[in-house]
Amino acid sequence: MADVTDMAFRQIIVSCGRPDVFYTEFVSADGLCSEKGKPKLMPHLKFQKNEKPIVVQFFGAKPENFYKCAQLAVELGFDGIDINMGCPDRSVEKQGAGAALINNPKLAQEIIRETKRGARSTSSGQADLPVSIKTRLGYNKIETKEWVPVLLETEPAALIIHGRTKKEMSAVPAHWEEIGIAAGLAEGSKTLIIGNGDVANSKDAEKKAKNYKLDGIMVGRAVFSNPWFFNEKVDIRDITPEQRVQLLMKHLSLFDKLWGHNKNFDTMKKFFKVYITNWPGAKDLRTKLMTAKNLKQVVDILSGVL
Repeated sequence: MADVTDMAFRQIIVSCGRPDVFYTEFVSADGLCSEKGKPKLMPHLKFQKNEKPIVVQFFGAKPENFYKCAQLAVELGFDGIDINMGCPDRSVEKQGAGAALINNPKLAQEIIRETKRGARSTSSGQADLPVSIKTRLGYNKIETKEWVPVLLETEPAALIIHGRTKKEMSAVPAHWEEIGIAAGLAEGSKTLIIGNGDVANSKDAEKKAKNYKLDGIMVGRAVFSNPWFFNEKVDIRDITPEQRVQLLMKHLSLFDKLWGHNKNFDTMKKFFKVYITNWPGAKDLRTKLMTAKNLKQVVDILSGVL
């Protein structure tokens, strides 16, 4: 999730209750392989030990750059590599990357193979990094039975399947029955099938995994409405406004330490609704926060609330 799941936000989730595995926001393989791009993108690859196991996600359309990025992932100590083949963003698709790879199966396979080659450990006794793919059910139409076998041929460690096509974006309910079909196609292989899309809570995740015979569930947008999603001991209804404000203050501090002036502060504004919600006056406070132009102004506003 671009500009969302950086180290600052992952540290917030760690403090609330972490998932079994973290994934980074996706990072451009081409950018990391360029002299100008690499210094700007390296902060996106920062993580703390308490986030492990953590998988790094790359996007692009050049196999040779995936090979280089896989080597970098090994050097940096990641626990796995994920290839994005599902992003519907136009700027990503123009590069032939993301969901565009669904229409280019030969290139998709070459990228996976080169990533796996680059993921081989150079240290004796250390295992190669597993390589997974995040994708969709198809491009303009559902083509699970055609697309999934193409990916399975390359024997990835896992397939994370978002239950919609590229054309559907997020405008329709996820087709979980199709994710179940993908699990059936992978039966007998070593590839794990992980479902993604419209997961309401942890119980819903467990139910979907069981009903569709999946190896796991990936959660994205649901964390925006509940940072405590992965903590079964916490009832979101028991979280006080003060606790929410304090958590936002912590996130602001982490964001500042990670990015300083190297990232537009407006990026943080998308998080205000994560914390400032579900109490009388929350909407007015969010409106006031949206007018802030920097970290200090936000802190000053929130200090008057605590």
